[in-house]
Amino acid sequence: MDKNPNYYFIGIKGSGMSALALILHDQGYQVSGSDIDEYTFTQKPLEEAEIQIYSFDAANIKPGMTVIRGNSFEDDQVEVAAALAMADELTILTYPDMVEQLITQYTSIGVAGAHGKTSTTGLLSHVLSGIAPTSYLIGDGTGKGVPNARFFIFEADEYRRHFKDYTPDYAIMTNIDFDHPDYYTGIDDVRSAFEDFGNNVKKGIFAWGDDEQLRKIKVSVPVYYYGTNPETDDFYATNIKRSTKGSSFDAYYHDEFLGNFKVPLFGQHGVLNTLAVVAVSYFEEIETQLIQEELLTFQGVKRRFTEKHIGPVTIIDDYAHHPSEITATIDAARQKYPDRKLTAVFQPHTFSRTIAYQDDFAKALDLADNVFLTEIFASARETAGAISSADLGKKISKFEGIVSPTEVAPLLADEDGVFVFMGAGDLQMTEFTFETLLANTQTNLQ
Repeated sequence: MDKNPNYYFIGIKGSGMSALALILHDQGYQVSGSDIDEYTFTQKPLEEAEIQIYSFDAANIKPGMTVIRGNSFEDDQVEVAAALAMADELTILTYPDMVEQLITQYTSIGVAGAHGKTSTTGLLSHVLSGIAPTSYLIGDGTGKGVPNARFFIFEADEYRRHFKDYTPDYAIMTNIDFDHPDYYTGIDDVRSAFEDFGNNVKKGIFAWGDDEQLRKIKVSVPVYYYGTNPETDDFYATNIKRSTKGSSFDAYYHDEFLGNFKVPLFGQHGVLNTLAVVAVSYFEEIETQLIQEELLTFQGVKRRFTEKHIGPVTIIDDYAHHPSEITATIDAARQKYPDRKLTAVFQPHTFSRTIAYQDDFAKALDLADNVFLTEIFASARETAGAISSADLGKKISKFEGIVSPTEVAPLLADEDGVFVFMGAGDLQMTEFTFETLLANTQTNLQ
């Protein structure tokens, strides 16, 4: 890749776009971009790297630029339109185009799945970074570019088949689920997208063995299943122990004992994600002791079971926005805090998903002791729908009411509980209000 291009990102605050911008910046390129004026959690790392962020304006597009076009923008978006009008004077690449350029330069591992992509990408990036030079692109907005890297770890997003043309050496597939009813026609359509991606993988795929859709995939490279069944899985975990400090297990590849692995993660999915990392590392002939040492120091990724303590109250922030993710997050919270009352605060994300999964949402949320909802978070593509949070609440036996950034007082009834805030929209506004009120209450009590 030529070091001269001036890379300009349209939509630079997107979680994948910001991570990619950071990678290119680390590699010595000139990087800038534009986005909405509202503050986002991905903004701080960009500002710390002194990457200039502009408001959307056609005048930002200049001849000679290499423009990276975010996946969310249509041809009539003001800067996209300006770039298309100057197509003879600059280069236009999509986000997947740019990621693929990085994939071809290293031993690359793409992490795909309806759920667990970011957590697994973050864990794999952490482990390999401590062992060998590693560049990575994580879906929480974290990106790092390392000169002369051996590995490139990246999150491969299935939405609108964005991952279909990626050509990594390996892929981890955590699961297949019908998570985007606004795009996919059904589970068979989703599986076909994963097969298209899988057929571009060069060396091998590591797939969760308990997922019936992953068991059905037909691809041209070997598939190694990981899980907890010695009879059907290639890599399997036994002697699993889950405590308030984390999880541990013995790992095997067929009859070969690989070692005992400990990780400060909670929930069954934490064990499975770790096993996937062990499997990839085994094929890259990485010493077991090095993997064991790096796992012990993993501190998680942004908005994935992120904890904060205010007095006796524990607040957990998680991106979970699908019933399977909610179930996994509550499972993890129960493991770490088995003797405390657990309150779920959930923001439904998009009307179509809420309608499609309303019964599953209710079942998952009822695993908590109390449940509060915010209003449904709409999207640019879908601003209204035939369901409300109150409708969803009627299906939840432990439903306590609706909260918002201006109304969080009902949450104060529990003085020493664990509050799990889950959602992919702007739930953090409600969470921040609650934290502020809680902190003020604690101060007044002192």
